[in-house]
Formats: sequence, C-alpha cells, structure tokens
Amino acid sequence: MNTDAPWPSLDEAESRVLGIQTKLHQWATDNPDRRFDDLFNLVADPAFLTVAWDRVRGNRGARSAGVDGVKPADIVFGADTFLSQLRDDLGAGRFEPLPVRERMIPKASGKLRRLGIPTARDRVVQASLKLVLEPIFEADFKPVSYGFRPRRRPHDAIAEIQMLATRGYTWVLEADIAACFDEISHTGLMGRVRGRIGDKHVIRLVKAFLRSGVLSEDGVTRDTKMGTPQGGILSPLLANIALSVLDEHFVEAWASFGKNQQARSYRRSKGLPTYRLVRYADDFVVMVAGTRAHAEALRDEVAAVLSPMGLRLSEEKTSVVHIDEGFSFLGFRIQRQNRRGSNKAFVYTWPSKKALASVKAKVKAITKQGTNNPLSDLLRQLNAVLRGWTNYFRHGVSKATFAYLHQFTWLRVVGWLRRKHRRATWELLHRHYLANGWWPEHDGVALFDCRAVRVTRYRYRGAAIPSPWSRSTTTEVV
Repeated sequence: MNTDAPWPSLDEAESRVLGIQTKLHQWATDNPDRRFDDLFNLVADPAFLTVAWDRVRGNRGARSAGVDGVKPADIVFGADTFLSQLRDDLGAGRFEPLPVRERMIPKASGKLRRLGIPTARDRVVQASLKLVLEPIFEADFKPVSYGFRPRRRPHDAIAEIQMLATRGYTWVLEADIAACFDEISHTGLMGRVRGRIGDKHVIRLVKAFLRSGVLSEDGVTRDTKMGTPQGGILSPLLANIALSVLDEHFVEAWASFGKNQQARSYRRSKGLPTYRLVRYADDFVVMVAGTRAHAEALRDEVAAVLSPMGLRLSEEKTSVVHIDEGFSFLGFRIQRQNRRGSNKAFVYTWPSKKALASVKAKVKAITKQGTNNPLSDLLRQLNAVLRGWTNYFRHGVSKATFAYLHQFTWLRVVGWLRRKHRRATWELLHRHYLANGWWPEHDGVALFDCRAVRVTRYRYRGAAIPSPWSRSTTTEVV
C-alpha cells in the first residue's frame, strides 16, 4: 500500500471512487463466478476514506458517540490527522474494531430494539468497506429486494405488490424474520461473502466487525457469536447478503414457472400456483396466484431456505391473508375494494392505522413540551415531522388521512397556545397567532398544511431500476 499517496479533495475523491466502483460492478456482472482479490488497498485508499468520512459526518448519527466517547460531528479541525492515522493503522495491521455501544430503542409494539453504535473510527472503515463491497454484491442481488439498496425505495416494493395483486396474485404470505439482525449465522454469512471476496485481509476485517462485541447499557461487554449489530453502516449490506439466499430461491422458482405470461397462465390452468417474492430488508411478502393452501405451504419452504443462515420466521407476525382482507406493509395498508359507485374492484394503498398513530404520537410529544419557547420553534419541529410523513404517503389514497392529520395538528397547536397564554381571549390569540384564516403562524413560520400535499400515483418501475454503476435493464413481471 502506498501510504504516501496525497489526500484528494472531496470532488476528486468522489470521482475516483465512482470510477472504481463502476469497474468493480462491471467485472462482477460480466463474470458471476469471479472472486475479487486485492481489495484491501481500496478500503485504505485516501479517496475511499475521504468519501467514507464525508458520509459518516453527514449522517444523522454523527452526533452519537461510541464506546470511545468521540462524536464524528465534533471532529472538525483534526479530520486530516484523524484519517491519516486511521489509514496508517489499517496499513500496518494495527486496526481493531472496538465493541459497539448498545442502546435500547422502544418499538411501537412495546418491545425494545437493540441499536449498536460503533466508534467514529469504526464507522469510517465500515463506510469504506461498503463502498468497495456494495458494487460487487449488487451485481448478484435480485430485483425482488428493495431495502437498503441504492436507488430503490419502499414505494417500489408497494408498487410491485399492487401490480401483482391487480394481476391475480391475491393470496399473500405476509412474513417477518424474527430478530434478523441479532441471529444471522456468521458461518452462513461469511460463506456467502467468500463466494465473491478472495482478499483475506478484507475477509478478516469483516469478521472482526461481526465479532467486535457489544457494550450493553449496564456496562457489561458481550461477545457477538451471531448477528450483525443493527446501527452499523455495514450491517444492512451484510444482512442483504445473507437474505439474498431467499431472493435467489424465489427467483429460481419464478423462472421455473415459464418464460412468459402465457406459460405461467397455462401452469395455473392446471391447478398449480405461481408466486413471487417482494422483500424489503427483513420484511417480505410472497404474492401467490393460487389457493390459500398453496400460500400456507410456502411457510415451511421459506423456513427451510432461511435455516442455513440461522434465521427463522416470527410466528406472531407471519400469516396468510387474501388481498380483499388487506394487510399492512412498510406503513401502507394494501387492500382490494370496490370503487365507490361501481362494482369494479381495485387495489388501493393508504397510510395504515399504525403509521397514523405513530405520527400522531410524535405530534403529541412535540405539543406536550413546555411553553417557554416561542410558537415559531414549535412550528419548525412540527413542520419537519409533517412534511416528511406526508411526502412518504403522498403516493396513495391519502387525502382523507392528510385532512384528518391537518385537523388533529391544528387542535394540538391551539391547545398549546391556550396553555402558553392562559388568560388570553380568543380575540387576542387570533390577532397575534391565527390572523391568517385561523392558521397558526409566528415570526414568518406557518404550520405546514397537510391538505396542500398533492397526492399522486407512484410510477411503477418494475425491474428497470438501474444501479448507480450500470445501465438499466428490464424484465417481464406478470
């Protein structure tokens, strides 16, 4: 490794990284059996470390510290020295990941999710590793998975489900993998990583991150003999590598059903099912054109595929439903209903009750805080939540929900104003805060109007979702 290589600017680094990633992706695409050697030099390359540091610094978690107590956001003036020392340690073989700091995050179900926070140094090396490994494994990943992949969105998964349900895939195996990030088998995962990576230094680095341990909230350090800590930059990619075994199984099954729609229709006419997987991270559904019995039979098939990876289905979250009953996925409710005023049925999507309850809880939490700050501060906090939530759900039948959220938020804000000015009359509140048609406004900041968000249909992209490093491709999905 040339440790005297000059440190590039961010623009130069990004250009170099993109060029190398494009080559790696093209080589992996052209030769599915190729194993890549001599990748460790790229992990420690100044350009890759520069881009990795920029992403770590720009990440929302930059204000969280690992076990070393160092927050990436606090490293401002010594960044060059920080990266140079990190590169020297990588080159000399001195780099060793530290345990991640565990934080327990409450889930909507009342349970707790483990979140692992790596140190600033570990985050940069993980980000650099991801820059090197992702374009290689993206060449192998199948179009049926959408979570934590470049240029793919939850809306693509929802659009795929809606398309399949419209075309006769009306039985749904709605599944969830129990404690996916906590129970992934290191042996099974590393076996899949070695299928593509031959550089022993990179393999050793990935294993070191998997086995780095966890410092729990009670101060006890635990070994990590399985799983990949949720919260690490590299963890989503490693989870996708492990779960790609499921994608490959169902893509092979889909290919066996025939090369075109006519062949699959003929198979169904003989009483045999056709089915397709739609996966987002550890949540997935299998859309089945057949009977309930066909969908139920897939439970054991899925369990057998996941077993070598040390994974199992969550019994409480796995069920078979019909599209007319509806189900929730990625925050959306998906259900087939008759259009109002007609007997023709369509598959609709709208925000689920759980998603609405979640945003209402956030609005409540913001409006329950003290009244010492001005109204404009409260509105800025609310606007960030409302704008993000409505932007996510604008691709659905969401107008009525947006109108309800609009009214709910208005009542919460007015209630906050009444507490802030307990002796004020309605006339005074109207003159100072609600003069614009009774709409809350203060110091040039107005409450975000959920009703004004335009609801549009999401453009179905199918398999024609190009990676950042290749031309787009299309495949028939019927």
